[in-house]
Amino acid sequence: MDKSLLLAVARGDRPADLVLRGGRVVNVFSGEIEEAEIALAGDLIVGVGAGYAAHETIDLGGAFVAPGLIDAHVHIESSLCTPAQFAQAVVPHGVTTAVTDPHEIANVAGVAGVRFMAQSSIGLPLSVVVMASSCVPATHMETNGATLAATDLAQLLEEGVVHGLAEVMNFPGVVNGDPAMLAKLAAFEGRARDGHAPALSGKTLNAYVAAGIGSEHECTTVAEAREKLARGLYILIREATNAHNLHTLLPMITEQNSRRICFCTDDRIPSDLIDQGTIDYMVREAIRFGVAPVTALRMATLNTAEWFGLHDRGALAPGRRADLIVFDRLEELRPHLVFANGRLVAENGVMREMSLPKTAAILSTLGGAVNVAWKSIDLRIPAARRQMRVIGTLPNQLVTEERILAATVQDGYAVADPSQDVLKMAVIERHKGSGACGLGFIQGIGLRRGAMAGTVAHDHHNLVVIGADDASMLAAARAVAEMGGGLAVAEGGELLALLPLPVAGLMSDRPIAEVRRGYDALIAAAQALGSPLHDPFMAMSFMALEVIPKLKLTDQGLVDVEQFQIVPLFVE
Repeated sequence: MDKSLLLAVARGDRPADLVLRGGRVVNVFSGEIEEAEIALAGDLIVGVGAGYAAHETIDLGGAFVAPGLIDAHVHIESSLCTPAQFAQAVVPHGVTTAVTDPHEIANVAGVAGVRFMAQSSIGLPLSVVVMASSCVPATHMETNGATLAATDLAQLLEEGVVHGLAEVMNFPGVVNGDPAMLAKLAAFEGRARDGHAPALSGKTLNAYVAAGIGSEHECTTVAEAREKLARGLYILIREATNAHNLHTLLPMITEQNSRRICFCTDDRIPSDLIDQGTIDYMVREAIRFGVAPVTALRMATLNTAEWFGLHDRGALAPGRRADLIVFDRLEELRPHLVFANGRLVAENGVMREMSLPKTAAILSTLGGAVNVAWKSIDLRIPAARRQMRVIGTLPNQLVTEERILAATVQDGYAVADPSQDVLKMAVIERHKGSGACGLGFIQGIGLRRGAMAGTVAHDHHNLVVIGADDASMLAAARAVAEMGGGLAVAEGGELLALLPLPVAGLMSDRPIAEVRRGYDALIAAAQALGSPLHDPFMAMSFMALEVIPKLKLTDQGLVDVEQFQIVPLFVE
């Protein structure tokens, strides 16, 4: 908007486009509730006060008005949908900005994947702030589909495609001064540089922060979060589908430290986004726990805006983006009106009609094919010892345990033992057709029979499969490959549920309601085979991520994350 016109409207010399009257403004600067009008011109707030004339007026009838919510860290790909469909799910819940790290698609398609996410977000009622994926690949102990060097990231920054540096997962590289990691950090000097360093403490934490990292979303205990906050990091409290950290970390919030705390969802599936919510859910739960409502809203708005340098949003003030939410009860945040860029975009939990960017024309650039050398794939595991390392999953967490268990042996091969909740796991390389295949065992998934497979396997997104027998595992894995990427459940030779994900093997190009139905059917099928988990597929996807302790499996083998090296499956 022309500055002189904006000032004329702000002075009251010209009418605003829209005035919201009769509302109670949640002032995240002062912590107070103001009875005031909000005048909008174009996509900006131009006045908060009284006496504004306008071309259009909406009477809010005493409802509360707050800034649009900001998700401080999310992988849109984990919704299994493209950005437009993700927006359909989150905007009605009051989220008007999402800070996204596209490292899922970047690990499959590199720079083209990052550009796809940015281009697909143009024109949405959701402002998608794209961060530069810092660790593609995550480590040297995996095979992925692409590499992003510091020069690639710097180019994306220069072009305005990205805003800052996304979660720096290679914390050993940072702490030990790896030149490639330091070059990426240097390229984003003066920009937000997000962290990812689970359980890092003491002097190594000092080194990590000294390198220029400014936030952390991997905290799982109050003690960890307090130490990292005290060393200068913003704490992004996470509540994902399979990483429930919110209620554990709420006790850390105090009047003194709340300005350094934000909320994020990281990875959420369609049903959770649609039914439970997103950042709005976290605000409600924080208030229910005892956090003051304005404080909880500030953590979901202004704090996040300040950390990322998004000074054009995060508060209701003159000159800021007209992103705002209207709701009836301060203690129970449920927006019934959502405005983005000065337009009413959602009402009573339903998105208003919007145009969706077309994606079909550029799907071919994303490298979503599944390229597996099936003749080289053998899921049998010769029993080299009596004892073996087993990945021990923990309820509602991404971290795992290393468990030493006796191998169940048949005809000289170590096999799954569903009676002990010990399943076989395989990670099959799908980008280069190398034939690489990591094999191991896992506890905590709970299948009593059959198998499940998918190309959603953080962060390399190879073909991961977990099952009670090899025949079921191969049937599920081959079904995923034949779809060109996706998710599957099989028992023996029978396919029980399928969900194609043609966009890089990670996302569907279908409406989110349709994707949700397909994904719900997959979960139901896995649960019918015995899994008690809320989402066994999300749990499976993180069992291949070798940057979160303790034990994970990649196509290269079993990884001890704390030692940061591949270790043998069998032990003395």
